Amino acid sequence: MLNHTNQNPEQVARDLIDKMLTDAGRTVQSKNEVDFYAAKGIALREYQAGNGAADYILFINRKPVGVIEAKREEEGHRLTVVEDQAVRYAVGKLKHFDNEPLPFVYESTGTVTQFTDYRDPKPRARNVFSFHRPKTLQGFLKEKATLRARLNTLPPLPEEGLRPAQIKAVRNLERSFKENRPKALIQMATGAGKTFTACTFVYRLLKHADAKRILFLVDTKNLGEQAEQEFRKYQPRDDNRKFTELYNVQRLNSSYIAADSQVCISTIQRLYSILQEKQLDEVSEQENPNERGWQPKDPLPVGYNATNPIEQFDFIIIDECHRSIYNLWKQVLDYYDAFLIGLTATPDKRTYGFFNENVVSEYTFEESVTDGVNVPYDIFTIETEITKNGSSLRATEYVDFREKLSRKKCREQLDEDYIYQPNALDKKVVNPNQIRQIVKAFKDCLPGIFPDRYNEQGVFEVPKTLIFAKTDSHADDIIKIVREEFGESNEFCKKVTYGSKNDREDADGNVIEKGEKAKDVLKRFRSSWNPRIAVTVDMIATGTDVKPLEILLFMRDVRSVNYFEQMKGRGTRTINFDDLRKVSSTAKHTKTHFIIIDAVGATKTKKTDSRPPERKRSVPLKALLEAVTYGNTDEDLFTSLANRLIRLDKQLTEKEKTRVVEITGGKDLKHLVKNLLNAYDPDAIAGKTAEHLGAIPQAEQTPAVVEDCEETAREALLVEAARPFTGELNTYIENARKTHEQIIDHINLDKLLRAEFDSFTEDKTRKVVKDFKEYLAENKDEIRALRIFYNQPYQRRDVTFKMIKEVMERLKADRPQLAPHYVWEAYEKLEEVKDDSPKTNSSPSSRSSGGSRNWTVR
Repeated sequence: MLNHTNQNPEQVARDLIDKMLTDAGRTVQSKNEVDFYAAKGIALREYQAGNGAADYILFINRKPVGVIEAKREEEGHRLTVVEDQAVRYAVGKLKHFDNEPLPFVYESTGTVTQFTDYRDPKPRARNVFSFHRPKTLQGFLKEKATLRARLNTLPPLPEEGLRPAQIKAVRNLERSFKENRPKALIQMATGAGKTFTACTFVYRLLKHADAKRILFLVDTKNLGEQAEQEFRKYQPRDDNRKFTELYNVQRLNSSYIAADSQVCISTIQRLYSILQEKQLDEVSEQENPNERGWQPKDPLPVGYNATNPIEQFDFIIIDECHRSIYNLWKQVLDYYDAFLIGLTATPDKRTYGFFNENVVSEYTFEESVTDGVNVPYDIFTIETEITKNGSSLRATEYVDFREKLSRKKCREQLDEDYIYQPNALDKKVVNPNQIRQIVKAFKDCLPGIFPDRYNEQGVFEVPKTLIFAKTDSHADDIIKIVREEFGESNEFCKKVTYGSKNDREDADGNVIEKGEKAKDVLKRFRSSWNPRIAVTVDMIATGTDVKPLEILLFMRDVRSVNYFEQMKGRGTRTINFDDLRKVSSTAKHTKTHFIIIDAVGATKTKKTDSRPPERKRSVPLKALLEAVTYGNTDEDLFTSLANRLIRLDKQLTEKEKTRVVEITGGKDLKHLVKNLLNAYDPDAIAGKTAEHLGAIPQAEQTPAVVEDCEETAREALLVEAARPFTGELNTYIENARKTHEQIIDHINLDKLLRAEFDSFTEDKTRKVVKDFKEYLAENKDEIRALRIFYNQPYQRRDVTFKMIKEVMERLKADRPQLAPHYVWEAYEKLEEVKDDSPKTNSSPSSRSSGGSRNWTVR
């Protein structure tokens, strides 16, 4: 720690700059102590340049390459003003050197630093976290042109194999690079091929701009695995080899970054842990950190890391960037001297602000549906009495109390009346009949929604369905009831969520037979007949591709509009007919739309742009524990966690308390609470300070020494409070909390209030019919079948199958959302049909034999 007592602001700034230079691998020398052979990189203070003395001249192998103009911290707002002064030193002749103008120019206060490479086409200063290493600047000098110069010579983009929206995104992004804009946002609807677009421009940056290393940043492990697969199968149009045969792709699962890796894929959690030089439990990568609940008030500090310097990456692609750019994670992004490219389907106002409103591509869900890239949806509502109003249990009733984790039950009598609201369902209270009524209504409505899904034996085939549950315990209840109501085996309905391994355990909770991992179940859900129904809490809520999905059943609500849109995005993917038939054999046509079945009012509740910034009262205990483990020492965090642990200590059994002591090496929960509160207690800090001062002679206890001892005491108390909260302890505490009980309401039977298509879906239906009629009218002179139909007398309307096929082909090309089956279903809903649904896969001969079919609409 630097001691700045009794120093003026200029000296403080130079001390900070000296440390930054040393951290980046330079030896700092004064002009009276010059030794150019001491290191490859030398920073020489107060060296004569032109008509003045430069604050620092940077040398590599005894050759001058750059200059630093140092200013006190209060001058940070004036760094752009002193650029001319720095340039004068850079272009001036150095004493004893016959030098060309120095290309690398920094202005710095030690807190804020900006850098300009004057070899760039249009040299422009940019903020950097620290100084570049000598090795890096030496590499820059060996290049024929700078990165920004190379970006100006990118060749035209070949359009083959790309959709119009992808072409627009890549072209506009490359134009943004040529303009040297540091941040760019690509907004592209879920299912429109964001990752493929990224693979395309990454390939071009590596091949044509000679980018050294590119980071693809995600916030969950499964998104990283998915991105890795996308890069592995990417086939450039101008090369017969796969991407991974041309370039090394490394998905980070440790702190090691291979020297020859050109594309790195990492979670932002892992990247932060690398910068902090801490080990990361893989469990921390399974969950989107933005959904954890507790978020720090202030960003966590990021310090310079010599093994992972600021120039590690040339470009950083931030997947699902609407989740990854806030709070402590923004610090990670600010650390690197790299172009930032955001990918998201659902930006909010903060996302636009972070990317400086440089939106290089906007491609909405509605546009993707119009283009046939995604499919639209209808909403079917299921509403029950208890879901809507809650219920109550009378005192003296005997009810089951169930432990959340072990699911062990005991039967007890209620001491008083218990009234529960809808938002308590599946958390404090479980009403199995409420879940059963929803599942029964779901089962009963399926044949009406998908009337053509019967096989030759007359058995209905359930379309691939994803159910969103509130918690793991809620998911287990749903799975059990789904299997019962559909009369199916375990394979029919599976849980796909973080940590679900489907292991078999003995009575003591020991695993006696390993089950399938969640990602293996997901793979089967995507590509095999079973499971037909998957239940998830979080794993496939966002960012996972399951094309055959035709139904989303919401049994949980969300308040974030972005998260809700991402959840809806699971159903939007298109899939070709043959691939759909592989998993849903009764499908009669390709996927034209999907159904949202809303059982909790999720489509009607008010959504916010993002999570509210302060949520401490409802923050899960798990989130508080993880925040401390990650190194956050916020006073509110410590206080909140202490209060939760006080309450938990009263609930734990003696056996559970003993296990806590074993894990922590002798500390019980009361001890942990005391340490958390002491960390910010003035008396505890004073006592600890006195201990440190006791080892220092009284005569040497200057104010500066006392201040240092107090700072050391604070740090010691923080470390003492935080150290016990390891992954092992956090997991045990969280599991112990979960074992405590829910009331099982077997007494109140639920009642179905309605199960029907949503009212505004009828408006959408009328719009489809209206659009269809307008399309026919607009094209009546261009398409032969329509010309005959509209312009000839009824008796002379001789429309052949070939002509009808022409109409269908034009529809598919011009307005894919007006697919024949989708239009037909729209007419059916409005009761404007006079015959069976059309058979679009019939042959011409089969249509003509046995008489023509009279398809008529009013």
